[in-house]
Amino acid sequence: MGGSILIVEDDAQVRELLVESLQTSGWSVAAAVSGEDALEHVRRGRFDVIVSDILLPGMNGLEVLRRARALDPAVLVVLITGHATVDTAIEALRRGAGDYVVKPFDVDDLEDRIRRLLARGRGGRRDVQDDGAAGPPDGDDRLIGGSAVMTAVRLQVARAAAISSTVLLTGESGTGKEVAARSIHRASGRRRQRFVAVNCAAIAEGLFESHLFGHVRGAFTSAVQTNPGLFVMADRGSLFLDEVAELPPHLQAKLLRVIEEKQVWAVGASRPARVDVRIVAATNRDLAADVAAGRFRGDLYYRLNVVRIALPPLREHREDIPELVQHLLPRLNERLGCRFERVEGAALESLMAHDWPGNVRELQHALERAMTAGDGPLLTRAMLPDDLARACVRPSLKQAIRQFEREKIREALASAGFDKREAARLLGLSLASLYRKLDEPLTP
Repeated sequence: MGGSILIVEDDAQVRELLVESLQTSGWSVAAAVSGEDALEHVRRGRFDVIVSDILLPGMNGLEVLRRARALDPAVLVVLITGHATVDTAIEALRRGAGDYVVKPFDVDDLEDRIRRLLARGRGGRRDVQDDGAAGPPDGDDRLIGGSAVMTAVRLQVARAAAISSTVLLTGESGTGKEVAARSIHRASGRRRQRFVAVNCAAIAEGLFESHLFGHVRGAFTSAVQTNPGLFVMADRGSLFLDEVAELPPHLQAKLLRVIEEKQVWAVGASRPARVDVRIVAATNRDLAADVAAGRFRGDLYYRLNVVRIALPPLREHREDIPELVQHLLPRLNERLGCRFERVEGAALESLMAHDWPGNVRELQHALERAMTAGDGPLLTRAMLPDDLARACVRPSLKQAIRQFEREKIREALASAGFDKREAARLLGLSLASLYRKLDEPLTP
């Protein structure tokens, strides 16, 4: 099984939905209707994760967090909060909660958060990462692949880590932007400080300012305690702003001011707090087009787009799929209780023929579905989902030529230190021709 989870929720419909969804995904799940009931479960057995609503009858979720960790200091706790209690949830992170989600939430997102917590071990933290000694990154915090394109990305990550400039990560969903952000942090001089990640698309607009910049007690009706905000929590470390294009316009202006002045004004504060934060932002949208359309501030875009790293879609480096599969298999084995050691050649051919619109994340989910069809040691094509098992499309001659050209261009760019003029010289092209080829789509 993927792990043992205790759901603490007094709303019967929400509780039943969570139990059914998590059990379907392979977790061992128990349920409690109150804080007192939850503690009885913890006394009787061991749980890897407790998912608890904050607003419970009697004992609230914060008290469940405190008492459950007193009974089992290693247990991970994920809190579910409504809009009016988000400041309490942020405080809970400081007290040892692993993560929190805001209602309404997506069950798949909750599962992803639980998996990331478990991947870091019992007692881990999602939002705050302190690497200690500067050793190599572990687990899922590595950019996998020996292709020219991934080699170039790792070189860009290493260069970005060596300086303190703001970084903008671009690419489709599932290409590994957060992995790249964590790699930058762990290879930088800030690696002993916190890595704080926030998904800008997952926070209600009315909560953004308090979440990022903090508030003082009494600043508004539900501000029952002071919240320092994520910028202060990330002081001297790194702040990862995922889906930064989702920031509302008024907060774009305030973020720009923080970047320029290196200080934040908490809601209701009489003076600012100075912060030293390295910002890594990410988006799956074309921010330049958003600027042109008036959806994103141009001045903020230019401040974020100092160092830009584009994460390629998986369909553009399919040769990395075998290595990615071998990287994912042991992690999925541990989660699912399987013993898969290798993948049949025919299955790999099908995996490499698929377009992967969901990229590496889709590949992981596809492997997970396939592995539920057996225990190993060989994963065969017959175990793959039907759409993947049938995938055996070969690229057209025109597509193959474009793929070859693009690979050579990436190799030249890497050799030239990403100096396009020098890369064009190495390729025997004019600079205009190089730009034109870079803009050509991979498929006609």
